[in-house]
Amino acid sequence: MKITLIGYGEVGQIFARELKAQGATSLRAFDIVLGDPQISAQHCAAAAQDGIHLCASAAEAGEGADVVISAVTADKVKEVATQAATWLKAGQYFLDVNSAAPNTKREAAGIVAPTGAYYVEGAVMAPVPGPGIKVQILGGGPKAEELAPKLNALGMNLTPVASEYGRASAMKLCRSIMIKGLEALIVDCAKAAKDWNVEREVFGSLDASYPSIDWRKLSVDMAERVRQHGVRRGAEMREAAAMVADLGMMNELELAVAGAQTRGAGKAGM
Repeated sequence: MKITLIGYGEVGQIFARELKAQGATSLRAFDIVLGDPQISAQHCAAAAQDGIHLCASAAEAGEGADVVISAVTADKVKEVATQAATWLKAGQYFLDVNSAAPNTKREAAGIVAPTGAYYVEGAVMAPVPGPGIKVQILGGGPKAEELAPKLNALGMNLTPVASEYGRASAMKLCRSIMIKGLEALIVDCAKAAKDWNVEREVFGSLDASYPSIDWRKLSVDMAERVRQHGVRRGAEMREAAAMVADLGMMNELELAVAGAQTRGAGKAGM
């Protein structure tokens, strides 16, 4: 199995390293930041350590690949699909694991279709660090059932859930509204409680209302998630906002959560 990663950030590096360890015969990767010497140093070091071949272009990376995995950011889904459509060949699988709106995935599938490559929608249902390639990924599209056993044989956890495009991403983003929204709420709650020196009372009240949850620990864990991944999570929530708007619903809540996630990124002591 020859696999290419378009996007060699945190998720791309984990996938590439673990797929190679599971027996993928060829791992290539491309990331747009490779053009910036200051940013690309970490990527080059990771690739050298893990034996991943970094390429100068996406087209070079994708040449001869059985599976191309797009692991960029939600706002780049159609851009990457459009670029890939210039070099994808018939019979290649294009697995899009980005957290984009259902209609965005449908549009990306339409962009890829004329190449003869097989677009497979992927929805990653949990943070990748930790479970790695075993993280649950929901698959959508006519070729999801065909691709799943090929990648699962290498340790992935791709579960086909729909033959049409959009449903897998809808499952992901509906969940994201709750999880990312809860993160944004608890960060503000914890900071306000700390500033007013009422943490003991606030967390005590929450513990009494929902005794199965350790609210103080949850506030620390979720603040760290926002600090590390707020930019990516903010982009994901803007896709959730697009999904909600496409349904004719008001999306102010999702946009507010997107803003809170983005603002919280990189902040110490949250």
